[in-house]
Amino acid sequence: MAATHLAELTAPLRAYGAVVLEGYDEPHAELMALVWGPRFDREHAHTLLERRPGYVPQVLQTVHSAADQFDRLADAQQQRVRQLILRHRSRWDNARATH
Repeated sequence: MAATHLAELTAPLRAYGAVVLEGYDEPHAELMALVWGPRFDREHAHTLLERRPGYVPQVLQTVHSAADQFDRLADAQQQRVRQLILRHRSRWDNARATH
């Protein structure tokens, strides 16, 4: 996967992820739920966004764009996204354990 494609796909998460996923015990599990299948789970994304109604208008189009990009990825590229989420979770868990 080209780095620019990955950067475009992860931009919404970097911009809004902390706010949207705040309060979840397993934020990485929520992310994995979005990309677990061959198509981005838009219904689950809407459920996550409904918890933060003030952010929905500004994030919704960005999430739809990221979902469309994910859906266009080849299977191997989708799997790479999942692996990156798992790798980030491992680093996140390690950082939390040292504090």
